[in-house]
Amino acid sequence: MDKHLLFTPGPVNVAETLRTAICKEDICHRETDFDALLAGIEHKILSLFQIRKRERYRAVVITGSGTAANEAILSSVVGDGAVLILSNGEFGGRLHKTSVIHNKRTHLIELPWGIAFEIPQIATYLATHKIDVVAMVHHETCSGMLNPLAQIGALVKASGALFVVDGVSSVGAELIDMEACNIAFLSSSSSKALGSYPGLSFVVGRKKQFKRLKRHAAKTTYLNLATFYAFLKTHSQTPNTPAVPLFFALDQALTDILSEGVLRRHARIKARADLLRDGMRRLNLDFEIDEADMCSVLTTVRVPASVSVRDLRARLREKSIIIYEGKGCFAGKVFQVGNIGELSDADIRFFLSTLKDVLLMLRAEAADMVASVTPIAPRRNPLPPAKQAHVRVVS
Repeated sequence: MDKHLLFTPGPVNVAETLRTAICKEDICHRETDFDALLAGIEHKILSLFQIRKRERYRAVVITGSGTAANEAILSSVVGDGAVLILSNGEFGGRLHKTSVIHNKRTHLIELPWGIAFEIPQIATYLATHKIDVVAMVHHETCSGMLNPLAQIGALVKASGALFVVDGVSSVGAELIDMEACNIAFLSSSSSKALGSYPGLSFVVGRKKQFKRLKRHAAKTTYLNLATFYAFLKTHSQTPNTPAVPLFFALDQALTDILSEGVLRRHARIKARADLLRDGMRRLNLDFEIDEADMCSVLTTVRVPASVSVRDLRARLREKSIIIYEGKGCFAGKVFQVGNIGELSDADIRFFLSTLKDVLLMLRAEAADMVASVTPIAPRRNPLPPAKQAHVRVVS
């Protein structure tokens, strides 16, 4: 292989069109060239969501990873109000950690990683607490679980709160209806399901909610959403120096997605996931969560007995295949296989064939190690003959 095959949720193998785009001629970010580039990117981002009333939404682009977009939301939207974080994984935990820094009135409903939210529990909490903002991760990458936007969005709407969503690893792969799901603000990044290079993120939101941000005192300088919106609205610019080559690449990635069609792309990515999962089931591998709860972009797989996930990852890397290890409570117990980016069906078949060979090899090596250890019988001290036995009685 002349390249690594990135079977990860991001970064991903990028298309050749992006390699060309990122090397475009240098432009000044304070000239009309960049104005037009940013306007085109915003238009294409909104098209990802098939928003029916586009005039009600805007999208700001931030030079920074997906975490930057999430921090921009949580530091700008809540003000002095109360925010409820829903967490059932690593990135829900990160939302909570971020919110605590910026918002004194941060509430948390936390479930173990990979456990689905209990809708009645959330409904009860919202009915008994004054909550202004509810924040949730759509796709929890640590487990591969896809959390329900429509159900929770309906609860939040009924409570009168704002619903904000971390869509960092789901946008570009999953179908998201911001209007139907009552989403006020949604974050995402360039490097995962969108298939571009790391380093950019964006926030899509309702225009009326962007306008209301100026009511809140700024809690950050770089990540103040009100400032990003003001520069976008007034100048078609970013408030800080943007990573211009990454904007060219993101623009190309969005063009490629829309040329294929959002529905077709979702179906293709889901078909890849199904192909991988079917192949791994044939290898007698078990998945960490129910398939009904799985996302379209990765699969979390339990490590077979007698196999070390680090050895598995190292052996696959020797074949130019990169996978993820489990983190946190999943460390040493699972591995993760992504199916986004420029991966073909042939690449997936190569992965499954290689995975089979590597698992057989590791299991054989483990069996050899067990067989090579000769058990030593424990030494036994025979009892003395009955007539020589002494009994000591203590009274």
